[in-house]
Amino acid sequence: MKASLQRLAERAEAEGLLDVAYANVDSPFGPLLLAATPRGLVRVNLPNYDPAETLEELAAKVSPRVLEAPAKFERARRELDLYFEGRLTEFDLPIDWQLTHGFRGKVQRAIKRIPYGQTRTYTEMARSAGNERAVRAAGTACGHNPIPIFVPCHRVLRSGGGLGGYGGGLPMKEELLKLEGVL
Repeated sequence: MKASLQRLAERAEAEGLLDVAYANVDSPFGPLLLAATPRGLVRVNLPNYDPAETLEELAAKVSPRVLEAPAKFERARRELDLYFEGRLTEFDLPIDWQLTHGFRGKVQRAIKRIPYGQTRTYTEMARSAGNERAVRAAGTACGHNPIPIFVPCHRVLRSGGGLGGYGGGLPMKEELLKLEGVL
């Protein structure tokens, strides 16, 4: 069955019919759903999100041509495994930013530049995006990050040092920060 699905995905891609590929990937926190376009990684679902809803969102916002293609994610799997083992400090996968725009997009691109083992505040993210008074909007941009972990919104904290929120839940944010030696 998997071999026939893989052949179907390869044929769809060869014929230009595959706009979004996706696969489930294991993590220490549970399964992650990764989705990519030919331009790069477009969506990462954390374990507490409904994969069916995400696939529907991708079909509506990116393309209805969405197909499971696990072989396309071998590099992402390797990078995630190395990251969770504490042996990778910077992801090297292309990102497709089409699910984020405007101020949120500026904040998320700034988040992508936060180095491993470092944190920034929501205020710093607002400033990086060009409006230091838009702290709440920077928090919203973190909360709507379509590519968590790879775009490390877990590295953004409250000004007083509090964790703030995280789409995967505060225990996951705390564990990611411990992994990176921040906590």
